[in-house]
Amino acid sequence: MRLLAFGKLSHLNVDDLAVPPTVTDTDALRRFLGQRWPQIAAPEIRIAVNQTLVQGVVPLSPDDEIAFLPPMSGG
Repeated sequence: MRLLAFGKLSHLNVDDLAVPPTVTDTDALRRFLGQRWPQIAAPEIRIAVNQTLVQGVVPLSPDDEIAFLPPMSGG
């Protein structure tokens, strides 16, 4: 799995993290990462799987690209 974090989350080193094989969906991934970085577990953080925004629990495979997107602020 390739992990990316954008915006105010970009300082997190999610790309260096090995995801265990027991993490098979977006909910499990959010819980796993939330143990280290609680801000990723926040409900306002959106998840994109293979460049498509998803909602709810979505199955994941080892080849997926997962991006974490904080809310956008206007300006």
